[in-house]
Amino acid sequence: MGTNREKMIKGEPYLSMDPELEDDRQRAQRLMIRYNASEPGDYEGMHALLKDFVAEIGENTVLLPRLQIEYGYNTRIGSNSFMNYDGIILDCGPVTIGDNVMMGPRVQLLTALHPIEDHEARIAGWETTAPIVIGDRVWFGGGVIVCPGVTVGDNTVVGAGSVVTRDLPDHVLAVGNPARIVRKI
Repeated sequence: MGTNREKMIKGEPYLSMDPELEDDRQRAQRLMIRYNASEPGDYEGMHALLKDFVAEIGENTVLLPRLQIEYGYNTRIGSNSFMNYDGIILDCGPVTIGDNVMMGPRVQLLTALHPIEDHEARIAGWETTAPIVIGDRVWFGGGVIVCPGVTVGDNTVVGAGSVVTRDLPDHVLAVGNPARIVRKI
């Protein structure tokens, strides 16, 4: 069986309003308030806060405020990566970001899935998750949304405002809603 937290991390159906998960979200919100109140340019202090919060963060990675991460313990970020202002990481499922990833402002990484046909289950707060994996040297333009269960391959570029609903292979340029591959790069 397991706790709702364990089920959430595994991608099994779980109750999102579980008291343990609510405590985890409130802990994350408190840390995000501190993080977002950091002195401008205090990248060392910001990195230290994230190092104690997320599952893993590499050296020289900068995530600008106003950052929102739902839990923290499901997020892994490589080295030399950058997320511009207003990034959102809903990490109820695992989120893995590679090395040297560049993300424009208001990028959203969303792992939560809600029942589509079972309205009663959705109203009752049942959810599942699907992991997001972003390879190395990926570049997301501003406002990119990555949906649950998506893997983005190494050296891929996603144009501003795109919604990534399916996996993208290595070395492509993808744009649009839904994001479609335009060409190899």
